[in-house]
Amino acid sequence: MTSLSGKRILVTRPRAQAADLCDKLSAFGAQPILFPTIEIAPLDDYSFLDRAIASLNKYHWVIFTSVNGVEAFWERLNTVGAMLASPLPKVAAIGPATARALQKNGVRAELIPDDYVAEAILEKIGDVKDKWILLPRADIAREALAIELSNRGATVHEIAAYRTLPSVIDPNGLAELQRGVDVITFTSSSTVRNFVTLVGGSSIHNLQSTIACLGPITAQTAREVGLPVDVMARDYTMDGLVAALLDYFSQSEMQMKEKI
Repeated sequence: MTSLSGKRILVTRPRAQAADLCDKLSAFGAQPILFPTIEIAPLDDYSFLDRAIASLNKYHWVIFTSVNGVEAFWERLNTVGAMLASPLPKVAAIGPATARALQKNGVRAELIPDDYVAEAILEKIGDVKDKWILLPRADIAREALAIELSNRGATVHEIAAYRTLPSVIDPNGLAELQRGVDVITFTSSSTVRNFVTLVGGSSIHNLQSTIACLGPITAQTAREVGLPVDVMARDYTMDGLVAALLDYFSQSEMQMKEKI
């Protein structure tokens, strides 16, 4: 029996992307409960992204900060029938999952930061003065990376490749949440904000669940909306989140045994 056996764990990822985390939780005996708080949607207007794709050979770097960004970029690339620029600009990925998504499309990430947050890319990218940098991202992505790159003298084109929208509330997931869950997982700031919108700001103060966040940015957002963060993954991946939960509940069990 693992420390997650029987634990009811709420998964707030988009429904289409929840399977990986749900499978990993189930493998350790947990009961994952789907409660999508966001949806990934196409853009209404692709003109800006199309122009960037057509001018790809002008860029020195293309930085991908999510798997969604990679998938949306290549979907559009295939839709317009464009070929990748030759030579290809240098490509950076925020973490290993994003790098794997690039690899599936035949591209190797030359830069992957040690910490899988956008700001960590700044530590490794080197001199960007007078460099052209493309950031294909969500329409609501944080601007910190683009601003700092610009401050360092780069010409940054931060262009939406997809939209992040609030989900319609899932009645089954809501019913399970109201029954009570042991853990609520958040994998991005938008999952936190839309969770609060869906369940109601006043309701979150009555939650008795363990709050688990994928990384420091998500954790910061959770605290800002009044959620106490109990677990934060050290490795900002789905495997890292599951490992952090295993460690948290193992420690809790050990502390309870010591009190007996």
